[in-house]
Amino acid sequence: MKLTTKGRYAVMALADIAKFDAVGPVSLRDISLRQGISILYLEQIFLKLKKHNIVNSLRGINGGYKLIKDPVDLKLSDIFKAVDEKVKTVSCNKNSKKGCNGKSSKCITHNLWDELEIHINTFFENRSLRDLVNKN
Repeated sequence: MKLTTKGRYAVMALADIAKFDAVGPVSLRDISLRQGISILYLEQIFLKLKKHNIVNSLRGINGGYKLIKDPVDLKLSDIFKAVDEKVKTVSCNKNSKKGCNGKSSKCITHNLWDELEIHINTFFENRSLRDLVNKN
């Protein structure tokens, strides 16, 4: 399975906001300090999150980011999509005529990994940001 730091850090940063936004907008600096994520990397991630209407930003001395949706309505799968993260367990294209081993047939374990991918993605579709914050 392939899940990059971009997807993991996006979830971590949004969970941080969900936990601390009652006080007001959350700055990237605060997220960076609490979660150990580079501010430059957070800026890249938050450009995508803002573009996909997951967060909005407020300027000024008390500025920062706030969630647009309630954390209960924000699925982890939505976060992954916003940062162009795809959870894949096979490297081949499912609709390709060519198999995953470069031959005309799929590898012998293809269906196993394909089924696992479905379970993983269903897991992320059924978990909200609120679920993460409540467990901590």
